[in-house]
Amino acid sequence: MIEVVLGALVRGGRVLLVHRRPDKRAYPGVWDLPGGLMEPGESELGALARELREELGVRISAASTSFLCRATVEPAGEPAVLSAWIVRDWHGTPANVAPEEHDGIGWFGVEELPPPVHEEMRAALVALMNGDPA
Repeated sequence: MIEVVLGALVRGGRVLLVHRRPDKRAYPGVWDLPGGLMEPGESELGALARELREELGVRISAASTSFLCRATVEPAGEPAVLSAWIVRDWHGTPANVAPEEHDGIGWFGVEELPPPVHEEMRAALVALMNGDPA
């Protein structure tokens, strides 16, 4: 089974989302949390740190991360386990340093969140942004 980690960078009541390129095999043309596939031998937090560095050019603080939720999905017909993490502190300014993956990034408040890709993750993210325990 494919394992994927996603990071919810949150600041000032907003979350950073990436817009997946329309030519992506899984979930093309949608706004989603940044992240990607875990490599063999990686921990979830190790993979999250690598993915956010590769995609956004930021270095996360492991002490500022906490688990958000987990979901099993089948993008493009392949089962995958998605693990989402809240990231409250990082070094660097998030930028789209992986244009082959995303064609845009943006900050969204809870009222502005685009349609959900993963309903479970969206519900957990909305609860977090509304101040409920995540």
